[in-house]
Amino acid sequence: MFLFLALASGCGDDSRRAAGGGSGSAITSASLSGVTLGGDASSAGMSEGTGGSSAGDGGTEGASGTGGTGGFPGTTFGEVGGDTPGDACDQVLHATVRDFKEAHPDFEYKIKSEKGIVLPELGADDKPVYASDGETASTTGKANFDQWYRDVAGVNAPFLVDIALQDLGGGSYSYDNPAFFVLDGKGFGSEGHEHNFHFTLELHTEFVYRGGEVFRFRGDDDLFVFINKKLAMDLGGVHGPQEAEAVLDDLAGELGIAPGGKYALDFFFAERHTQESNFRIETTIECLMPPIG
Repeated sequence: MFLFLALASGCGDDSRRAAGGGSGSAITSASLSGVTLGGDASSAGMSEGTGGSSAGDGGTEGASGTGGTGGFPGTTFGEVGGDTPGDACDQVLHATVRDFKEAHPDFEYKIKSEKGIVLPELGADDKPVYASDGETASTTGKANFDQWYRDVAGVNAPFLVDIALQDLGGGSYSYDNPAFFVLDGKGFGSEGHEHNFHFTLELHTEFVYRGGEVFRFRGDDDLFVFINKKLAMDLGGVHGPQEAEAVLDDLAGELGIAPGGKYALDFFFAERHTQESNFRIETTIECLMPPIG
């Protein structure tokens, strides 16, 4: 059994890929599946946790409504904090996508691939912990980084996104979107670009480790994957498509996992530069479950 996750977003022109370094191997496309978005905060202000502050006036460029993923089918918009449909093993990944303004200091900043932006242990609040006392090659400090995966009124606009994996048969599931522009017409809008770039994606799921799984990622920009709260994959920075592979059997001791145990998989991504946005997931994990508690 293995898990294959491939994601490519932003920084897609040749000069940016050269600056990022490493294009990785080609990924074969699989069938496309649907995306469901909740949290249409753009129409009447955005609810920020318990604060209820308003953020953004809502973008009007690009697609909207049920077509707001670059022509990708199966997209609907609902309420932030609404119930998520489906049962625990429906192979739907429940993510939060936060839209940012292009003017945010960490977006459209330096093109630089770098590891070590975050500490190797997930924080007590299940968020990545910024590792530096100051700036890094592609980030501008802890205060700005801490906004990436937290709701901050006026700085970002959160939307709930359900990513449904399609059954490919033979125990394999896939999601493949070559135009992953899920916030077109939402949040702060496209700001003069063809699509709404500049967002982060956060998702939390659980799985039972059976033994033999492999986790592979290909994409850009930043990607931090934690398994059992420990960093299993680090593709930080602003760069062209890169890929990495985590063989869970080889990392079992480091991650503190054993066959038969249930473990958290926490996934953090940032799209910080323009041009492309591709998103591909393929997995043979038999049951991806929303975290309990």
